[in-house]
Amino acid sequence: MDTIFLRQLEVDAIIGIWDWERRVKQTVRIDLEMGVDARVAAATDSLDGALDYRAVAKRLLGFVGASEYRLVETLAESVARVIVTEFTVPWVKVSIAKPGAIRGARDVGVTIERTSEDYVD
Repeated sequence: MDTIFLRQLEVDAIIGIWDWERRVKQTVRIDLEMGVDARVAAATDSLDGALDYRAVAKRLLGFVGASEYRLVETLAESVARVIVTEFTVPWVKVSIAKPGAIRGARDVGVTIERTSEDYVD
């Protein structure tokens, strides 16, 4: 399996449990690794058969920007579901970070991995 990655996609969103966090958008940083079979795209040198990572980024900017989750864990799970189900990706690794959330630490966050089997309804 090949991997398409997207690093440090920054989105402003409502995220957190404290009252002030429910009123003020904060920047979250998203890193993705998405499992793909890149052979078709590589052989044809065409977007046909490729994962359109511009479309992935655009979808996440809108989705996360409109979200109002309390936990980064919930946001990560929701992002994973969007990637796997809407972009037909068999495997995804999602990292969500809240820069500056803990004094003295650059980031705090979570990393999860999900497969298409996790979202069989």
